[in-house]
Formats: sequence, C-alpha cells, structure tokens
Amino acid sequence: MKKNKTSKHWLKRQKQDPFIRQSKIQGYRSRSAFKLIEMNEKFKFINKNTNMLDLGSSPGGWSQVASKKINNGKILAVDLKPMEKIDNVQFLKVNINNSDIFDKIYSYFNKKIDLVISDMAANTTGNKNLDSYRTGELCIKAMDLAQKILNQDGVFLSKLFMGSAFKEIDEKANKCFKKVIKYKPSPSRQESKEIYIYCKGISKV
Repeated sequence: MKKNKTSKHWLKRQKQDPFIRQSKIQGYRSRSAFKLIEMNEKFKFINKNTNMLDLGSSPGGWSQVASKKINNGKILAVDLKPMEKIDNVQFLKVNINNSDIFDKIYSYFNKKIDLVISDMAANTTGNKNLDSYRTGELCIKAMDLAQKILNQDGVFLSKLFMGSAFKEIDEKANKCFKKVIKYKPSPSRQESKEIYIYCKGISKV
C-alpha cells in the first residue's frame, strides 16, 4: 500500500511540475536543463568558445543546453549509461573510476579546458544518508578530475547533497579553487537536499 501511495504521489508531482512540461515543449531531454540555464545566466561560464566536459551527462539535458551556445569550442559528454546523439557533442561511454579516464579525455581536447560540469548522482538505495554520501564521493572524483583538466581560470560546477560529505567537499573546494559559491537553482525541488557548488580559478596548492 505504501509503495502504491508513493507511486501515485510521484506521478502527480510529475504532472504538476512546470519544468517537466517546459522540457517537453522546448525539446530538452530532462528538467535539469533548466538548472544549467539558470546557473549559466547567473555565473556566465558558457560562451561560444568554451571547451567543456559534461560528467554524468545522460540523458543529455545539460549537453543540449551547452550545444546551443558553444559553436567554436568542443563538448565531451561522459557517462556509464548510453546517450543518444546530440549535434556538436562527442559522447564517451566510460566509468569515471577508470584509471585511464583522464588520458581519454585529454586526448580528445589535446589541451586543458575551460569548464567541467557534473550532474552525477549515485543510484538511490532508499537510504538518504548513504545516497548523499555516495553522491558526495562522485563530486570529489569529479573535482579531482577537474583539477587536472581545467586551465588556470577554469570553472567546475557540480551537484552535491547536503549531508555527511558536504564539509569535506566544501573544504576541498576552498583549498583547490579561488572562488567557491554554493547555489540552489529554482528548478531544484525545495524538499530536495540537492545544491550545486560553483568553483572558479585553480589555486596553486
């Protein structure tokens, strides 16, 4: 009975969600596209010349947003799950934990890049604390990769959840980047512990 009620609540929320309706109208693959649109309007990190890495890209909402703005740079999308083709986006199906992931990414750009975005989240287990921690681990992995691949003024933007890993992520970000801002875009559901961390400028540690 509880599962049935949960399913009904989910369906009702989906139908009432204005960002889901807008994503269908505008042809975006996910409502998360509007999160990136809002954050880019605030922080202005995507332009026509941007070289960008999109981690946890599938189904491709963020890459779609970027592909409409970037026409003189490169976009590489990375995910374990498959992703349908997007114009001007190269897709790499690989695990972020693979030891050779940096070499594969660097060989595509052949230089350091401007932007790393990550909307990665761990598969849900039903245990919110565990899910938050595991998503935090993915954020740290993405940050480690960003430090290696970003140029000196590069930007790293990642999802994380408020929870046990938050302090570690915040401390690491402030150590590794010159500017760090936590931000919750309006398309993020209010009841969600999801926030985004915007980091700019590599610090010389």
